[in-house]
Order: sequence, then structure tokens, then C-alpha cells
Amino acid sequence: MSLVARIRDRRIAGAPARAQTVAFGASSFPIQLMSQTFAAFVVYFYVSHLAVPAGWVAAAMIVHAVLNAALNPLVGAISDRHRTAWGRRVPWIGIGIIPLVVAFSLIWMPPALPTAGLIAWFVVVVAVYDLAFVAVVLNASALFPEIFRTTSERTRGNVPRQIFGIVGMIIGTALAPLLYDNLGWPAMALLLGLVCLGMLVWSFAGGMIERADETTRDAATMSWRDQLRYTLANRAFVTYVLGSLFVQTSIAIIIATVPFYIHYSLHLPDSDGSILLGAIFLAAIPSLIGWSALARRTSPRTALLWTVAVFGVAALGYAFTSGIAAAAVVSLALGVGVGGLLQLLEVVLSQVIDADAQRTGLRREGIYFGVNGFIVRGSVVFQAIVTAVVLGATGFDATLKGPQPDAVDSGIRLMIAVIPLGFTVLAWLCFRAFPIRGQVVVEPDAEAVEDRVD
Repeated sequence: MSLVARIRDRRIAGAPARAQTVAFGASSFPIQLMSQTFAAFVVYFYVSHLAVPAGWVAAAMIVHAVLNAALNPLVGAISDRHRTAWGRRVPWIGIGIIPLVVAFSLIWMPPALPTAGLIAWFVVVVAVYDLAFVAVVLNASALFPEIFRTTSERTRGNVPRQIFGIVGMIIGTALAPLLYDNLGWPAMALLLGLVCLGMLVWSFAGGMIERADETTRDAATMSWRDQLRYTLANRAFVTYVLGSLFVQTSIAIIIATVPFYIHYSLHLPDSDGSILLGAIFLAAIPSLIGWSALARRTSPRTALLWTVAVFGVAALGYAFTSGIAAAAVVSLALGVGVGGLLQLLEVVLSQVIDADAQRTGLRREGIYFGVNGFIVRGSVVFQAIVTAVVLGATGFDATLKGPQPDAVDSGIRLMIAVIPLGFTVLAWLCFRAFPIRGQVVVEPDAEAVEDRVD
């Protein structure tokens, strides 16, 4: 049997093997590397390095967010409804890998163009990036609750996945300034792109496996309208996704503001951003174990509430720091909260999917991750609006040769500390209202629930 046939015909029947778990988790490395590099530096690159007006970049980011959001539920619903010899999820992942890596690299390699041309380049290249990113990431995420079926399996299986992801974040955000400072933006893009390609190929070949023991009905038996209706009427999902939107907005604002904070508030070299971002993600790694244990001992909901509280209180510390050492301590505290969010958000969403399967008799991971992706992409819109409004109101001007107005420092501290705290409070209130409070939702009995749907 050929290698292609072996990959195509693989199915998992019980708990995944350790090698499969590790290979599956490896996909988080390139996914987080690309997404966090984009989130942390794309606004800075186009506004500060290429001198594109912040308002234009904000508009382009909104176009990106709207397109990405629209693609998520569409790809998710199609993935749920259509089976192939390769499965429901695996074909999308395989097709999307190369376009994803190429488009990511081209974002940082625009030709010499006037301002309007740079915006056009950004919109077109990012559109390709968005399509490929959704195809790969949504379907890889949808495999997680299918491969790992209990809270215990999910918290343990998610640890290597998040460790890979955090290492990807460190390289993508903390080391990226060192790369573009010393080698330039195009070289950074090519190096990171090649690393991502290798990791995605390994993960696809060794860990992207679908189940052979699927017992629920095919999602094609439910209309598109009913799929959305059941999803958006699900109280557990609504409270979860709003909380996720608010907390991910906080993260997006903090990460995107770090380069401005380093350069214009602390007046340090851009490469020192590696210290703050590195501290966040290094602290997140050991915290994964603690948050996993807390989730198993109490419940994913309880652990998530504590996580959000730690994150919000830590973020406020950036408002009062005046040097790199104090800011690094704040970043370490923030990283403990980030580790919990990385570990628990998808575990909680998996509980929502399990509860939905009890009610509908369907495993609809695609539509849930898709609608979740649609809504949480609003975090990019919020982040872009906050950046444009605050920088505009404070008189920030990237073309100035001398110091920025004094109000710029206050505005940047507002963006990195106070505004994220506000969004975090909203997230905590949403997660407090989350109705699934137990440890595990049992697997559905398809025949018992079919009558409720039909």
C-alpha cells in the first residue's frame, strides 16, 4: 500500500496512541507561529515600517476579519456535511497547507508600491491566507473533540498540543523582532514559512486521523438553517463564545500593543519586545499542568473562571511599569493566565459539542468551531478599532523624526492594560453564566435522541 493510501485509510477506534497525540499536537506550532506573528506585528509592520496611515490599516484589518469570520461557519458546515474516502476533516487540511504557508510569507514581502498599492497587496494576500488558514485550522480544531472523548483525555491530550503552540508563539512573536531586526522582514518571512511547512507536513502525516466508530447520523440530515438555529440557540454555546470573544480581544490588544509599548512607552529597542512576549509564553508552559489538574479536580468551567481572573488582574500591571524588568514580571504573571486560556477554552467548547450531540444525535464539531471562529474574529475588529482610535486621539505620527506627543504614552498604556481589563471582566461574567458545570458530558445515544430532532 502506498504512503498516500496509508494516510487516507487510517482510522482511530479507541484512545489515540502517544505518537498520534504528539503528532496531532505538533500542528499547533505552525498555527500559533503564523497567527501570533500576524497578530503581533502586521499592524506595526504596515504602520510604523511602511508608514501606511493607521486608519487605512485598520480598514484593511476589518476586511480581513470580516472575510475570515464569514469563511469559518461556511467551511465548518461543509466539513460536517460531506464525507470522502479521506474523511470529513483531513482533505481540507491537506489541500490548505501549501497555500497557507506561501500566503503567510508574502504578507511580509510586499513589492515597492505606493500606499494604495500596499493596502491592495495586503487585502489580496491576506484573503488567500484567510481561506487557507480556515481550511487547515478549523478542521484540525474540529478533530480535537473527535479524537479525545473525555475531560481526562482532553486535558491530558491538550498538553503537548499547547506546548507546541506556546513554542510557536515564542518563535513567532518573541523571536520575530530579532529576525527582522538582524535579517530583515523578507528573510524572517521565508525562515518562518519553511519551519511551518515542515511541521504541518509532519502533523498531517502522523496525527490527523478520523474516527472509525462514528455512531451519530451524518450532519447532512439536518438543514443548513437548522444547523445554525440549533447552534445559536444553545445557551451553553452563546455564553461560551461571548466569553471567548471578550478574552481573545484582550489578548489581541495586548499582543498588538507590545511593539508600540516597547518603542514609544519604555523607549527601548524593538528587539526587547522579545523579552515581554517570551516571558508570557514561557510562564504559560508550566501553568498548563496546574490548570489541567484544577479542571480535573473541579470542572473546566471553574478552572476557566480562575484563569480569566488571573489574566485580567495581571494585565493591569502594565499600566504602572517604567522599565523592562518590571514589565517582564507583569508578563510572567500574565503568562500564567494565558496558559490556562490556551488549555481550557477548547476543552470547554468540546463539552458544548458533546451536549449538542446528546440533543441532536450529530457530531457537529465543524459548525461549532466555525461559528465560534466567526464570532471571535470580532476580536481582530475590536483590536484594530481600539488601535486606530487611541493612536489617532493621542496624535501618534509614525513619520515624526523626534519624540511622539506625551499623550501617546498614556494612550498606549490604556491599550495594553486598562482596556484589556475591561474586556476580561465581560469574559468572566459570561463564563460565570456557562451552564455546563460537571466534569464530563457522556457520549450520545443516537437512537434515543433522533426523535427529539425529527
